Amino acid sequence: MGAMLLPAVPNKATPAAANAAAASFAALTAKLNYMGAADVESVRQAYRFADEAHLGQLRNSGEPYITHPIAVALQCAHWKLDAQALMAALLHDAIEDCGVTKPELIERFGAPVADLVDGLTKLEKLEFNTREENQAESFRKMLLAMARDVRVILIKLADRTHNMRTLGDVPRSKWTRISRETLDIYAPIAHRLGLNATYRELQDLSFQHLHPWRYATLSKAINRARGRRRDVIKRVQAEVESAFVNANVPVQIYGREKTLYSIYQKMDEKHLTFAQVTDLYGFRIIVRDLTACYTAMGVLHQLYKPLPGKFKDYIAIPKINGYQSLHTTLVGPFGTNIEFQMRTDAMHVVAESGVAAHWLYKATEPGSDASERLGTQWLQSLLDIQQETRDAAEFWDHVKIDLFPDAVYVFTPKSQILAMPRGATIVDFAYAIHSDIGHRAVAAKVNGEQVPLRSELHNGDVIEIITASVSSPNPGWLGFVRTGKARSKIRHHLKTMALTESQELGEKMLAQALRAEGIDRERLPEDDDAHRATWEKILRFTGNRTREDLMTDIGLGKRIATIVAKRIVTLLAETGEKPDALLMSRERYVAHDSVSQGGLVIDGSEGASIQFAPCCRPIPGDAIVGYLGRGEGLVVHTEDCAVAKRLQHRDSERFIAVDWSDEPVRTFETNLLVTVANGKGVLARVAAALANAEADITHVDMAHEPSHDATDLRFGIAVRDRIHLASAMRSVKRTSSVLRVQRAKSTG
Repeated sequence: MGAMLLPAVPNKATPAAANAAAASFAALTAKLNYMGAADVESVRQAYRFADEAHLGQLRNSGEPYITHPIAVALQCAHWKLDAQALMAALLHDAIEDCGVTKPELIERFGAPVADLVDGLTKLEKLEFNTREENQAESFRKMLLAMARDVRVILIKLADRTHNMRTLGDVPRSKWTRISRETLDIYAPIAHRLGLNATYRELQDLSFQHLHPWRYATLSKAINRARGRRRDVIKRVQAEVESAFVNANVPVQIYGREKTLYSIYQKMDEKHLTFAQVTDLYGFRIIVRDLTACYTAMGVLHQLYKPLPGKFKDYIAIPKINGYQSLHTTLVGPFGTNIEFQMRTDAMHVVAESGVAAHWLYKATEPGSDASERLGTQWLQSLLDIQQETRDAAEFWDHVKIDLFPDAVYVFTPKSQILAMPRGATIVDFAYAIHSDIGHRAVAAKVNGEQVPLRSELHNGDVIEIITASVSSPNPGWLGFVRTGKARSKIRHHLKTMALTESQELGEKMLAQALRAEGIDRERLPEDDDAHRATWEKILRFTGNRTREDLMTDIGLGKRIATIVAKRIVTLLAETGEKPDALLMSRERYVAHDSVSQGGLVIDGSEGASIQFAPCCRPIPGDAIVGYLGRGEGLVVHTEDCAVAKRLQHRDSERFIAVDWSDEPVRTFETNLLVTVANGKGVLARVAAALANAEADITHVDMAHEPSHDATDLRFGIAVRDRIHLASAMRSVKRTSSVLRVQRAKSTG
């Protein structure tokens, strides 16, 4: 926030300080001519309250602290924001720095103003372990407040802009952190919302304080270049003005210069010297209406030759942040490249002020709906992401991805155009259309040709998504998606699915453990009137909030089913429900020797709640045991697996008996080690033998050492059971050049 202040001093402000504050507020009231008298009076009341709250506080420069809120309000008045926003701007540090409470603000100025101020207030530092954690949670609070009311971020950007303008008064040790935060977070937010004037100023101010020497050197070079190129610029301006007069097209012509930071970025990214940056200067042509933009471009193309590939039509296809203009680069006198931008007055306001254009243009331009819509899709997406992401750091991670709006424009099969971030993939596109399309995507066609889901999008692509009702998101997608929406939707779906599956597994395990204790139930005791007291005592015993949480914890291995079952039996006995001694002795007699919990039947449909150990790769027909890792769910090992034996020695109480269903519902992966005599086509012959045995190859690995007479091939294959595996191994063994075939297992 704007908390660059010195400790409050007990004495009252000096007359000079009071005069400075009064002069600052007079400059603000002079800007409020667009407001009614009642609104101006409300702003004046907020000023008096803030002045009193900040009394005795000074900024690092020695000025009264109140001059900072006034400067923030002045910027908001420049955007012609309403009275509530200006009142919030004046009060924006009152809660954080002056001990004023939100209820006080509601009572004095109403709930809307108090909500704006609260959205701008950082969270208490005492609530967090680290600065990063505090920052992530504070940003989340601010961004969600912004999504509900965009005035929050406009006030925040005005606050940050004034702090950056006065950063020279702050201790130099803080420059890097504040400038980096501005460059990484606030400048991109300004750009994302179309506030291009603020975006450029924040970038330049950050650059100035991050790299003072580079900034000073580049600034001198530009001043020298400005003097050398003055004659060329004057000549171009005169020729352009003359061309428009002759064509009878009324225009306003403005010269513009690249910002220092954009020149530095270009030099850094393209490894150029300053002398090699040719497009330092450009012109902006403001015309009366949309058609005149294209007419103006025709006039310019008759005057100077255009550079091929340097024409961009952002009017027909606006940028993601709502920016509209025609851009063309022409070869001027002496071979100088000059960029021209053509736009209407309305487009110019939107281009410079973005979402703030809604207030700036509301009164004078009836067709300003476009400016009102600016950024709303992104703001809505913040709320969507928040619904699925409770962790502040993860939320901020998603938001950062969407802050940089370099776009590619792609089409649906019905010719609807979508703007996607550069580097976005087919999966990002699917989620941009609808969450269900993303969840169910199995394949895609780009321009009529089938492509992988990880393929990057390019301008003009026509994309068709192929879906299947049984499909679900793949965790591997998180490795290549680029948009925050896609990432948060995939993560949320995977978490929800894993919890549901773990809950079902936990119920099965607890029911089995109860059978071992002599309670013969197909299902667990219901959470009805008869058993409610029992469940309340169980949950107090385990520390869970709900029955569903308890089942999930059992499925994830965070709770031991037998311990919970014994407690349930004790509590049921108190209600008169006794265990069946015959069932108890039968269940314990057939229980597995080396495990301590009741058994479970698996068929491969359990999903993420049951994992098959990569060390031994069990398949139906193998003798197996289950290990409940802490928080990892159930991991199935073969009985003779070296890793399982080591775990059993250390953690025997976490093992449960598991057995295969008579009819597994899918194939299972295992590993084959095939030793072959080197020769042409041997890999193809082995692969063909596996295909003939109807075994799917999921992975192939070859030895890295130099070729000898014999070499090892390692295959990952998917088979139905041990019988199917034996058939596949026989098929491979009969292949010429194959010396030996064996199932590969880890030795631990």
